[in-house]
Amino acid sequence: MDADVTSRPVPHPYWPRDLLLEHYQPNDKAMWQILAYLFFFSGALWGATWLLAGWRGVAVAPIGFWRRLVIGWFAFCSFIHGVIEGWFSLYYRDIPGDRSFLSQLWKEYSKGDSRYLIADNFMVCMETVTALTWGPLSLWAMVAFLRRHPQRYLLQLVISLGQMYGDVLYFFTEYREGFQHSEMGHPIYFWFYFVFLNAVWIVIPAVLFLDSWTHLTQAQRALDSPARPKGKQH
Repeated sequence: MDADVTSRPVPHPYWPRDLLLEHYQPNDKAMWQILAYLFFFSGALWGATWLLAGWRGVAVAPIGFWRRLVIGWFAFCSFIHGVIEGWFSLYYRDIPGDRSFLSQLWKEYSKGDSRYLIADNFMVCMETVTALTWGPLSLWAMVAFLRRHPQRYLLQLVISLGQMYGDVLYFFTEYREGFQHSEMGHPIYFWFYFVFLNAVWIVIPAVLFLDSWTHLTQAQRALDSPARPKGKQH
């Protein structure tokens, strides 16, 4: 009888419905609380960075509205990649039974993609690479734009390409598995969590990739210009 009790699946809100989650503990915070904390902090971080970029002494030269938004985006990316995704890469084995805020955030998001709760191999590898590379590089890009470092557009291009590549693989691997890790068509869990929140990491990086492409092309064109004084060729 004890064996029958211990072998019963633990009730949970994830898909597929027969998913086995050992040591699972439901969240004690409501969905609206988790999302409110996340969006409030993210918005405050973005806003504070936008204001910081306009202060004298922080930036070496005046920065326009658009570029200040981009700097805020990289501050936001460094937080999402380094802190939130970094948490997953470190504690993915403990998240199902943990009730710390970041673990509860992942359990809430996993209603849109349960691969995070079963420590799917692709998820672990992708999020670890993301946390260790795009997180620190996003912070570097933010500083590079504030200080007008010559590598700023190269950093923006590399980060944006990496984000798009990771997100395309994220969608494509789930497509190959038949979208079985979420309730297909659910307005919040599928369309908002899984589709919209991840599409952001394709759309904005695509715009920034093209922005970097334009600036780097113009710089190379100026370097190759016949009007430029002759000297060592590169």
